[in-house]
Amino acid sequence: MRSPAAPFLRRIVAGGIAASLAILLLAACSPNAGISPPPASKGAAKETVAPGPNGAAGRSSASSGAAAPTGDPVGTAAGERSAPPSSGNGPAAAAPDRSADPPTENPAGTPAGTPAGAAASRVPYDGPIEHLFFHPLIVYPERAFTGDRLAKGYDDYFVTVPEFKKILASLYERGYLLVDIFDVLDVREDGTVARKTLRLPEGKKPLILSVDDLNYYPYMVRRGNAVRLVLDEEGNVAAASIDRDGRPVVSRDDEIVPIVDRFVSEHPDFSLDGAKGILNLTGYEGILGYRTQNPARPEAEAERQAALRVVERLKATGWRFASHSYGHPDVAKISLERLKEDTRKWKTEVEPLVGPTPLYVYPFGSHVPPSDAKFRWLQSQGFHVFFGVGPKPYLRMEQDWAFMDRRHIDGIALKTQKDLLRPLFDADAVLDPARPR
Repeated sequence: MRSPAAPFLRRIVAGGIAASLAILLLAACSPNAGISPPPASKGAAKETVAPGPNGAAGRSSASSGAAAPTGDPVGTAAGERSAPPSSGNGPAAAAPDRSADPPTENPAGTPAGTPAGAAASRVPYDGPIEHLFFHPLIVYPERAFTGDRLAKGYDDYFVTVPEFKKILASLYERGYLLVDIFDVLDVREDGTVARKTLRLPEGKKPLILSVDDLNYYPYMVRRGNAVRLVLDEEGNVAAASIDRDGRPVVSRDDEIVPIVDRFVSEHPDFSLDGAKGILNLTGYEGILGYRTQNPARPEAEAERQAALRVVERLKATGWRFASHSYGHPDVAKISLERLKEDTRKWKTEVEPLVGPTPLYVYPFGSHVPPSDAKFRWLQSQGFHVFFGVGPKPYLRMEQDWAFMDRRHIDGIALKTQKDLLRPLFDADAVLDPARPR
């Protein structure tokens, strides 16, 4: 159900976004192929390689489509200034504890922590762990698929609302359920990482869901995505957008977060103890659609407070946050000094809003080996669980870090990786007829 939106959306309707900026941002994110997992360091602990869908050992190898459609403005954005240092630059923060969260209810009134099967009936699981990631959904395909250069990026890197809903239904039908990353890994205060014993209802398979770049960059505003996440009149997370007639609306049917919230409400056995997914945020254009990156603007504090209200609701309903860097640079290509600058910006502008996290999602899936000074820098800033991109489940454990691959689910995957996706869903049945063929 959709409802009229707040005045800020009317301002967006009246404003304009330069198409050239959007094309530049998409062009900056060409796919990175052939990325391999971090090599084992000398004296490293044993490696855990999860088998792929066909039983073969999964190898980390980023396939095309891994890149996110974003820019990289570190040190270039006009009007930027550094925020005061946050207190999150020390040792790794302890993994969040959902049991400490206050009881909440999901949109349908079912307790958010309703388990998928009684704990007593769960059995140990030691098989592969699927991790799928998406970008913000295409709400209005006619704006995204217009035949220009930007449309090609939308066709490659995004899925539509109908496609996501079909994927979600198929995953449920095939026995997958959402699990929390901290049900899989124990990230301790001293920075060590250990594999937990994952216990699931018999016959169920674990699934980690994540969303990259849920920042709503300016080019998205007029090209078919939502504009930002908001709280609706009932206090639920919803998506604000501009509809086909140019009217601002708020809906719980237009973005991954509210769609998953509702699906779990209707199918509580699709989530283990209320787990939902990981939201991987940059910071150079703010977060969740709020322009928190420019504190000099008169409305900056109001934007921050509005973003904080949404963040708190997301945390209370099973969502996690990860760093996706500040400016979306290719970590393997930039200098150590630039990475330090990027990380400090994320720590000073984004971390105060979402809280400390040990999770780091490499932009473009382009990672560095553990022997690299850039890797050690990220560890020193409290990041100990790293995510790349690959075609099959892959998890590697070491004493003080873990590395997990994620499958990219987007237009490229739907069109060119149908066989790899077949254990999860039928790509032909998922494809939206509104998508270019």
